[in-house]
Amino acid sequence: MSFHKTTEESSRYESLENMSVPQLLQNINAEDKTVPLAVEKALPQIEKLVTQVVEKLRNGGRLFYIGAGTSGRLGIVDASECPPTFGVPFDLVNGIIAGGDKAIRRAVENAEDDREQAWIDLQDKDISEGDVVIGIAASGTTPYVIAGLEACNAKGITTGGITCNAGSPLALTAKFPIEVVVGPEFVTGSSRMKAGTAQKLVLNMISTATLIQLGRVKGNKMVDMQLTNDKLVDRGVRMIMEQIPVNYEEASEMLEKFGSVRKAVDSFNANKFEL
Repeated sequence: MSFHKTTEESSRYESLENMSVPQLLQNINAEDKTVPLAVEKALPQIEKLVTQVVEKLRNGGRLFYIGAGTSGRLGIVDASECPPTFGVPFDLVNGIIAGGDKAIRRAVENAEDDREQAWIDLQDKDISEGDVVIGIAASGTTPYVIAGLEACNAKGITTGGITCNAGSPLALTAKFPIEVVVGPEFVTGSSRMKAGTAQKLVLNMISTATLIQLGRVKGNKMVDMQLTNDKLVDRGVRMIMEQIPVNYEEASEMLEKFGSVRKAVDSFNANKFEL
């Protein structure tokens, strides 16, 4: 099939090499401002996919992102930040990139063109009908991603897609597509820019909304966050102080004993912890 790739259209700006630094920054910023508006138009699509993800994860399933290049790296970033932020198991949200882990840092030749490898990679994770697989591709044409979703569809696995071109093969393949049409990039074809920003915003929405729905936030606080450094420990102590009448030393003692803000507060409220 043929369709128009707006991500490949020529930049609205000419002679970039003749622009001053202030001009470059102002023009890039002007383009970036359009991205949230494009995401807003896709909110109904995002809602449909998030609803599916919540249902699957609530019933014991997992979420997988598959992508190549920038798109694959963005999926890995979002997946890797879920355990420390929300205290979920490391295999609940998973990022898979064409070419394997070495592709996180440098391009792997022809990895995105391999139509067989995505399903192999998913099988290595024991993918099942209880899971959700979201393909990420700014162009909407990446063979690795599309073939992966096709295999999932054939096996009855719920599929979603995030792309920045309307009517792309990816959008037509995914059962729950998200199309965020950001238009041409400041540097022609450099989809790590506006398209990458759009994908990151959508991924933020998917994982955050899902895990809030699954009870991993209380009020507006990350009560299950992992306490991996002094900054987060201090944050946790102060979160406890906001919720129950204890001083810093007492809250610190509770956090050390129970290991999470949620457990500390719940224990206090259940009268199981004596100061």
